[in-house]
Amino acid sequence: MTKPSGQTVLLGAVVAASCLLVGYLLLAYNPSGAGAAADAHSKLTLQKIPFNGQRAYGYLNELCELGPRVSDTPAMSAQQKLLIEHFEKLGAKVRQQPFRIRHPETGQPVNMANIIVQFHPERRERILLCTHYDTRPFPDQDPTNPRGTFLGANDGASGTALLMELGRSMPALKGKLGVDFVFFDGEEFIFQEKRDPYFLGAKYFATEYAQQPPDYHYRAGVLLDMVGDGDLQIYPDRYSMSWADTEPLVKQIWDTAHRLGVREFVNNKRFEVLDDHIQLHDIAHIPVCDIIDFKYPAWHTQNDTPEQCSALSLAKVGWVIEEWLKLAVRK
Repeated sequence: MTKPSGQTVLLGAVVAASCLLVGYLLLAYNPSGAGAAADAHSKLTLQKIPFNGQRAYGYLNELCELGPRVSDTPAMSAQQKLLIEHFEKLGAKVRQQPFRIRHPETGQPVNMANIIVQFHPERRERILLCTHYDTRPFPDQDPTNPRGTFLGANDGASGTALLMELGRSMPALKGKLGVDFVFFDGEEFIFQEKRDPYFLGAKYFATEYAQQPPDYHYRAGVLLDMVGDGDLQIYPDRYSMSWADTEPLVKQIWDTAHRLGVREFVNNKRFEVLDDHIQLHDIAHIPVCDIIDFKYPAWHTQNDTPEQCSALSLAKVGWVIEEWLKLAVRK
């Protein structure tokens, strides 16, 4: 991820459209404008939220204990093994989607792999929930040591940990739609800004989906990125809100947050976020919105550690997504 001046956040590439879900979203919901006040905080506690944020935070710590999970490193391999075993124990169908790139500095081959986790794989119409699970090679925005250690607790582990917890309820999910979790590798294998490409795993996944269509179809998707910040504030990103097929999806999720009293989903467009969701939308034509808290002081610094994250924040986001998903899969 890169962040230029002002309210623009550089995370990705360009845009296309697919209107497959619009009618359903518009008919099924009447969004009322969740969390209109800026910097709102709800009074919810872990005890009042049915999503287990404490266990999700435990997963976050477990991932960070592996160290930086940079692509094609022993720590990444350990994380891949951990995730595959975790979701297979939950009864999911799990596979890796390997691909290879050249290292931007050495030119040597780098082995990467997305992980695709399917619940109820027999259902041909599906929902996509995704996150990146790699970490940036260095904390290049750190003011004291931009070549230090980047642990990626929020930026990498938080979305992964949330899906690890959400997966526990997926086998019992009732409805017409199946659910896929996808963990993208190479989201920010960046050694030099303006030279190295972002979103490698999302681009590979989207290209494969478009050029070699599977025997199932994604109706919609949600990207989870940096969702564990202890001071949680999530705004709709301007790209998601500008796409005709995705804006209703954003409104649906924010309306769910409003209904649950999760005021940290603030209904003000704030950032232009170029992230993995743009690859999915532009190349694969899947309506995908980005759930991201970019108001995060430890972004790309050595301070992105578990201490900056919160079990309560993970519980709030997880609860919203789980409740939205229960409604979405019925259609």
